[in-house]
Amino acid sequence: MLLEYVQAALRHAKYRIFGEDGSYYGEIPECNGVWANAATLEECREELREVLEGWVILGIRKNLPPPVIR
Repeated sequence: MLLEYVQAALRHAKYRIFGEDGSYYGEIPECNGVWANAATLEECREELREVLEGWVILGIRKNLPPPVIR
C-alpha cells in the first residue's frame, strides 16, 4: 500500500532545471514540503522518492491523513 501511494505521488512530480548551475529541482504539489534538488534528473528523482517516503511515514506516526493522490 505504501509503495503504491509513493508511486502514484511520484507520477504527479514536477521538475525544473535551474539555469545558474543546471541542477534539477523536483516537487510534488499535493504533498506540502516534499521537494528535492540534485545535480542530475535521476538523482533528483531518487532524492524526491526518499523525501516522500519519510514524509509519509512521519505523517503516519503523527496520525495525519495523507493527501489524496489520484
